[in-house]
Amino acid sequence: MKLLVTSMVFFFCLGSFYAQKQILKPNVIIINADDLGYGDVGAYGAIKVNTPAMDTLAAQGIRLTDFHAASAVCSPSRYALMTGRYPHRKNLYSPIFLRTKLQVDTNRTTIADVMKRAGYATAIIGKWHLGFGDQEPVDWNKPLKPGPLELGFDYYFGVPVLNSHPPFVYVENHDVVGLLPDKDPFVYGEEAYTRYFDEKFDMDQIGGAKKAHDMYKDREVGTTFKNKAVDWIKQHKDSPFFLYLATTNIHHPFTPSPQFIGTSKAGAYGDFIHELDWIISEIMSTLEEEQIEGNTLLIVTSDNGGMLNRGGQIAREAGHHQNGELLGFKFDAWEGGHRVPFIARWPGHIEPGSTSDALASNVDLLATLAAVTTQRLSKDEGPDSINILDILTGKTSTGSRHDLLISPRNPSHITLRSGEWVYKSNQGGGGFVATELGSHEFGGPAAFPFTGQVNSDIEKGRIKDNAPSGQLYNIVSDKGQHSNLYNDQPEVVREMKTKMSAILSEE
Repeated sequence: MKLLVTSMVFFFCLGSFYAQKQILKPNVIIINADDLGYGDVGAYGAIKVNTPAMDTLAAQGIRLTDFHAASAVCSPSRYALMTGRYPHRKNLYSPIFLRTKLQVDTNRTTIADVMKRAGYATAIIGKWHLGFGDQEPVDWNKPLKPGPLELGFDYYFGVPVLNSHPPFVYVENHDVVGLLPDKDPFVYGEEAYTRYFDEKFDMDQIGGAKKAHDMYKDREVGTTFKNKAVDWIKQHKDSPFFLYLATTNIHHPFTPSPQFIGTSKAGAYGDFIHELDWIISEIMSTLEEEQIEGNTLLIVTSDNGGMLNRGGQIAREAGHHQNGELLGFKFDAWEGGHRVPFIARWPGHIEPGSTSDALASNVDLLATLAAVTTQRLSKDEGPDSINILDILTGKTSTGSRHDLLISPRNPSHITLRSGEWVYKSNQGGGGFVATELGSHEFGGPAAFPFTGQVNSDIEKGRIKDNAPSGQLYNIVSDKGQHSNLYNDQPEVVREMKTKMSAILSEE
């Protein structure tokens, strides 16, 4: 009898252990790289750079081949990821800078809110780029609130705007690190602290705050974010956590740590990719060392496509194609502006070495993490977000998304993807259009002779006089968008116009 009772207790405890293991909430890490193009990763075909960490992650998980940022521009793309809403709903098409207030309504459900109410510790480390406060211009000498902490995050450390525009400082929670507002305040209008890199643009100026500025060192930013992320993971390893790590790699200026300088075959652009891959490898190693790798959903993606800036031009001359065979670059409505890498690993749930060509977007991550944490969203929470968990876990090969609205830099070129078709109601890419090689904003048709890209509307760096007024591509048979079928498929054009108008009119 005693043996029977002992056995029953043993199997009861064993059953309880497995039940707890099955309902254990997974940790979630989203690494959102900056300007990482579709062709910047070995697993997506890059040969001039080495990305062993991302390639290993792809071998251990799933790689999506038709994943898109909801915008070809940084701030709008981050808005979509954060809120599950298309950026046109906020009339947000361009990057925001130091004077701009918080772009996310604090009463709006965010991806961090979703994880917070599931009992997760939440943190954002890295680039924010969605503004601060509720007044313009932002007063940098006062606490920067509302900000990430009012949007569901428990902790924030990072670069407030981006690594190419002032202020060049770190912010922790609500405060600029090292700021002495009474003795050494920020001053609008004074010359901005410029970094040592050779990239100067017409930018808004803010000076002062010398101590705060001195704490920011260009070649240490990637390492600083990595260290903060690793420390935060270790501090929260014993309970479910959500970490959003937004790197400044590989946004210009390309300032990798000295150990990566000259390590690629694509100039400083490629060296910055190497540092990014190292950051990812350090996160992967930390998960393994802390024995939480098996219960962590790790996602790596990008906010938009690769850019043809000066460093990008040098990389291109070296034979590196930032966006692979895709047409266009960051800011463009063409595919290269917004189709980006997406790699996810979740041991026991995602089949190693799998791929999917199902249509998906970063706007879908809010609904997906709600599904991961078994939550049901209300109608006004992430209205444009579609759960892609079944795609990641291999339960479907097609997914639920048929239509996707994409915002380029120019709202006149807003783009609709519907099934196999891509439609836009204007000519050109809708992104940068500077005509001189060496210009930071070099792009559009004028760049075609340099890049070697081919499109039926463009000849000798100019849009043809007889080119159609809009663009329609079969993206399944013509991934490189070589042939504009706008005049050949008038019925499809009409259907796409109607569908786009309906989506744009939604409140």
